[in-house]
Amino acid sequence: MTDISAHTPEFSRPVDIRQAEGKAHHIVEADAAERAALAARFGLVRIDRLDADLELERKDRKVEARGRIRADYIQACAVSAEDIAVSLDEPLFFRFVPETDDHAPDEEIELDAHDCDEIDYSGSHIDIGEAVAQSLALSIDPFLTGPEADSARKAAGISTPEDNSPFAALKGFGQKE
Repeated sequence: MTDISAHTPEFSRPVDIRQAEGKAHHIVEADAAERAALAARFGLVRIDRLDADLELERKDRKVEARGRIRADYIQACAVSAEDIAVSLDEPLFFRFVPETDDHAPDEEIELDAHDCDEIDYSGSHIDIGEAVAQSLALSIDPFLTGPEADSARKAAGISTPEDNSPFAALKGFGQKE
């Protein structure tokens, strides 16, 4: 995930890390204006629902958030631009860690599986709303296609991904005429 200070979040729910311990079932829910702003940011037609049920646990200056994200949104088909309804209900896990300057800007950094779930923060507040929004962004399929995609490809004279595969030349091979 990226640094949450890079822009002004549309869906901000700051939490003081000193208040994060034992916050069981902390529910964050985006209102209509926040959902509209996030839909514009992520290139979606609209977001009808976005919420998360999280449990926060603090360990020194690190805060872990575990729970579920739920969203209902409309996304345009990558080929035909038709509206496709998508429902999301997935587990969430991320860790907020204090920002550090442990490496030079051009230095390569080795990441392990847990590093990918970490979000840097500075000061004494974390933004769980922005973390939920970023989790939604990561779950969006940028190449989502709907039932009209094949006919839109044919109408535009575009081949299907299957036509371009290494096995396309074998299509029909061995079939009796």
